[in-house]
Amino acid sequence: MNHGRRSIGTCMLCAAWLLATAAFGAQAQLTALVAVEPTAKKAANTILRSAAESGLAKAAGQAVTVTTSEDLSDVMRATRSAGFDIFIGPPQVAASALQRGYELVGATQKSDKYLLVGVQQVDAVAAMKGRRLYLPQQDSVYTYMARGMLNEAGLSFQDLRSVQYEKFPQAGLTALTLGSADATVVREDEWAEWSAAHPKTARVLATSQPVPGGFSVVVKKDLPADTRNKLAQWFGTSSANVGLPAVAVRPENTEYKRLAELGLFTPSSLPGVNRVSAKEARDLLARGATLVDTRTEKEYKAKRIRGAVFAAYVEKSLKDVAFNAAQDDFAALDKVPQLDKGKPVIFACNGAECWKSYKAAKVAAGKGFTSVYWLRGGLPEWDENGLPTEGG
Repeated sequence: MNHGRRSIGTCMLCAAWLLATAAFGAQAQLTALVAVEPTAKKAANTILRSAAESGLAKAAGQAVTVTTSEDLSDVMRATRSAGFDIFIGPPQVAASALQRGYELVGATQKSDKYLLVGVQQVDAVAAMKGRRLYLPQQDSVYTYMARGMLNEAGLSFQDLRSVQYEKFPQAGLTALTLGSADATVVREDEWAEWSAAHPKTARVLATSQPVPGGFSVVVKKDLPADTRNKLAQWFGTSSANVGLPAVAVRPENTEYKRLAELGLFTPSSLPGVNRVSAKEARDLLARGATLVDTRTEKEYKAKRIRGAVFAAYVEKSLKDVAFNAAQDDFAALDKVPQLDKGKPVIFACNGAECWKSYKAAKVAAGKGFTSVYWLRGGLPEWDENGLPTEGG
């Protein structure tokens, strides 16, 4: 008898679940990504994912799936392919998304400045030539700021003796005291606290312009206006209930634009390779050229230029003109049967911020391909011109 009651109860729960699923299923499910900067991991751990899903779903009136990631390279790829409806993350993530069909909701903290600091023997940014720099992972905001401050002094990462990538930016200050690095990048507030406890250990070499602080939130512009408004209201008033500080700061768009411009953009040209526009690439394809998509398999399957062949460029080297191709894996190039070294081949990826096609084109030219083209604008430029795609 008790077993019968449990069965009836279970059936009732199933029915309720089906009704709820049907109600949510009437509208497409929204997706959100929480991107975690290594230095903000502690803050990110306070975000309750299931509670965030529930709160966002209640606000939007439809189901929401929340994903978290500490791999900023993957996160930046997701912004370039518009892979989520909502991005919650450090400012460089928002800066990238704002260029690709998203709008700003706001930030959780006031803007801050970043400092390039070096040991006492280094008295200026220009003196960093041939020196050692400590940074977090390549797509960290600290790395963006370092590149910008070096560029202002006429230096690039290739001018340095070494760039050491680790997870935690504060450890860079320890590296200075241990003599294992000559410079690092820290936030202004981090420096104020550390320098007070370690006087005359290091000095400030350069100071950045203000950068949005904490988490920034962006949403897709093509979501219904009512949904966007409800989400913005939730982030501004109720997100603290799930461990995310209220999005109460509205940084200037110029701060995000400036940050995006400090990002790892590919050069505008590549010696020995012909840079082409999307329309020029279309014409080359019509005359028999092969277009190679160097992105991940997941991105290729989701959406690609019509007729593109897949050959992933697995990138581990610096996003720099002086990258070390030996650190990367482009074995896929030799496995594409229709490629002929004497015929035109075009390399493409996710646009000007994506280095895979730049590196692939340079590697191909070095392997003896005689007619190499580079579609710097990649899939985004192809899309903007209304040219045909496939996949998905």
